[in-house]
Amino acid sequence: MLNPLLPPLALLAAFLAAFAVYCVLRATGKAQPQAVKHDRVFGPFLAGFLIWLIGPLERQLIGRVSPNAVTVVSLVMCAATGAAAGVGALGAAAWLYAIAGILDILDGRIARLGNKQTAAGALLDSVADRWGELFVFAGYTWFLRESPWLLAVLGAFGGSVMVSYTRARAEGLGVALSTGIMQRAERIVLVAVGTLAAAAVDAATAEWIIGITMATTGLLSVGTALSRWHTAYRMLTQPALPVAETPAPAPVRPIPIPATADLRRPVEQH
Repeated sequence: MLNPLLPPLALLAAFLAAFAVYCVLRATGKAQPQAVKHDRVFGPFLAGFLIWLIGPLERQLIGRVSPNAVTVVSLVMCAATGAAAGVGALGAAAWLYAIAGILDILDGRIARLGNKQTAAGALLDSVADRWGELFVFAGYTWFLRESPWLLAVLGAFGGSVMVSYTRARAEGLGVALSTGIMQRAERIVLVAVGTLAAAAVDAATAEWIIGITMATTGLLSVGTALSRWHTAYRMLTQPALPVAETPAPAPVRPIPIPATADLRRPVEQH
């Protein structure tokens, strides 16, 4: 019988080998991913590695697949993640959530690099992300429905919602926010890795691992939301900078006309 740990171990080995290749290519200047967005946790190097890793798939999709279609597929993967977690299929839930996260990266990059960015697409992406997290955490809520760790899942979901809402509300008031150590990418990685670890142990231990994963996600998400709230409030309460006054134009002085001048002839200008 095939050991259930062999597939994830083989994938981990392939991932580490790819990372080693990327490090060599990056050091020699042969790997320079473009338009890499990153945050404090996943800096430009790690974010660049992920973009380099999914680069072949990205190049196949640009110009051929609508970014909105990728967003919808990512949402479906999140719903499947929640369903798998709810019935205890933790290995499948981990991989499905990882795929959903990769697609969530791809839809934005396909839109930018394919020059297909629209306001409607941005709305679809943002709302789909919130629904996706609702589906995922609903599945883990059902998985821990008879466990004391149930409150940890509710805290993780509440914290993740407030992280996104605080940013959206602040940006609506003209304050750009992208700070915090527990943004969407970090939540996906933490939950997927924790779920994959839980899939490799017995049911009782898996419950503890999922509970600790959710508690960590919740605490860091609440901290990020509060930090954003404080930052945005401080920026909004700062006094506005005084506007420099534009000097008034000098008055136009009339040209004197001699009393003996012939008014019917124009005065010569010097």
